[in-house]
Amino acid sequence: MPLHPEAPAARTDDLADGLRRAGAGAPEAVGAVLERMIPGPARNDLPVRVYEPRSVEPPAATALAERRRPALVYFFGGGWTAGNLETSDGICRALTNAAHCVTVSVRYRLAPEFPFPAAVEDCHAATCWVAEHAAELGVDPARIAVGGDGAGGNLAAAVALLARDTGPALRHQLLVCPHIDPAADTASLREHDDPSAVNRRPVAWHWEQYLAKPEDGESPLASPLRAETLAGLPGATVITAEFDPLRDEGEQYALMLLASGVPVDVHRYNAVPHGFFAMPGVYRLGREAQAYAAACLAAAFEAADTAAANPSA
Repeated sequence: MPLHPEAPAARTDDLADGLRRAGAGAPEAVGAVLERMIPGPARNDLPVRVYEPRSVEPPAATALAERRRPALVYFFGGGWTAGNLETSDGICRALTNAAHCVTVSVRYRLAPEFPFPAAVEDCHAATCWVAEHAAELGVDPARIAVGGDGAGGNLAAAVALLARDTGPALRHQLLVCPHIDPAADTASLREHDDPSAVNRRPVAWHWEQYLAKPEDGESPLASPLRAETLAGLPGATVITAEFDPLRDEGEQYALMLLASGVPVDVHRYNAVPHGFFAMPGVYRLGREAQAYAAACLAAAFEAADTAAANPSA
């Protein structure tokens, strides 16, 4: 399918280059970075990038299983129409080291060439692959989380819903400034109309590119707010930004998770726009939000580890 005529030229490279310039200096060093191609759900190959944390080796006598790290499967932002593995490189490096986890970043298919549900299917397939190849990756299959920013946050929420019903079991979901509902009519969408920032018009345009037809927005895998129930989902960290038109729908989703009995940490960062999380070189709160996200991930991984060690507790 040809690229929609309104989609920006060289969209993925331009976005990734801009985010690199907005990063905090040189890329943060990690233990290792490995490029892989894995099977996709539609006879497609999925590029993934595997990040190993800077390691602190346990005693030699420690069993291999005890040395396996938790894993985060991460989905980049870009409104489902832009982005690539470079887009989230800085985020993944920071979270990998701070949460002491293996991070697998997924290059899912983009709209409008590949509309919903292609990206959801790719992201779920990659999450299943991580669980199935846990031993090869040195990952604990009982401690896998999903996460993403913007459209990636939407995909993480969708994968969490799919995984609840079909596997694999997940321990946490990290949702950063997520798109939640194409039909949202919230105060933050109406209030934040700065033409120099993300506002309701590009938000609507991205949804139009992502959904092949408007009724696709009724699916909970496109609009997690439409899920029949959110009960049984893994705990969540929801990060929002004061000047983000998506702020209210992200916080509404957090409240719905809480009402369904799902533990949630929600944090709004004031005086910053959508995308601040990916730009720690521009926004000091971007660095703080990444540290907060990593701490929440680490706490969820530690709780899962403790529960496994004390099954009768």
